[in-house]
Amino acid sequence: MTLRRSRSNELKAKVVLEAIKNEKTLSEIASIYEVHPNLVAKWKKQLLQNASVLFNDGAKNKKKGEELEQEELFKHIGRLKVENDFLKKSTISYSNNGI
Repeated sequence: MTLRRSRSNELKAKVVLEAIKNEKTLSEIASIYEVHPNLVAKWKKQLLQNASVLFNDGAKNKKKGEELEQEELFKHIGRLKVENDFLKKSTISYSNNGI
């Protein structure tokens, strides 16, 4: 019984880039990288179908980073507000005692 081999993403990228160049046939590329020609065709198809996602991820990651930064700032503002309110109350009670 043969086991399935997992291929690294780097290898898949190299194979697909070779396939997209169309300088060699899928069979030639498959023999060079020791993969089945159907895998080369499958990986190429996956890349072509999902190519637009590559360019959208940057915008999503930037937006997510901005949201995290904004959340941290709101937390900091909340802490400062609590401290400020506490100091106002302690100052008022201190001045009411006549000290």
